[in-house]
Amino acid sequence: MAVKKKTGISYVGTGRRKKSVARVFMTPGTGVITVNGRTLEDYLPQATLRMVVNSPLVLTETKDQFDIKINVNGGGFTGQAGAMRHGIARALIEASADYRPVLKKAGFLTRDARMKEREKYGLKGARRAPQYSKR
Repeated sequence: MAVKKKTGISYVGTGRRKKSVARVFMTPGTGVITVNGRTLEDYLPQATLRMVVNSPLVLTETKDQFDIKINVNGGGFTGQAGAMRHGIARALIEASADYRPVLKKAGFLTRDARMKEREKYGLKGARRAPQYSKR
């Protein structure tokens, strides 16, 4: 769904992972990534998580072609980074369908369905049973 703005065309993608949801807005530009009003380096101090977010751009060789604005909430840093990657990959496909086979092969378009397992009654966690005592 391409959205026309005064400044040009914007591509939108929504990414999810665990409890995190990322809304990604891509516009043609110089490669600036803004997350919740902060730079990516400021928002994610770990280099590995920044690498996860940038991986679809590096794979499609579009690192310096788009300015990206991301709104992300819920979950922790790792889940948010995965959600951002998913959203960027979806927005890239909207920009050009030629990127689809490359992103699909890398697994960036697949929603990671793993979620936290719920706590069961009679247990202290999802699987953790109360301590057993013989007497």
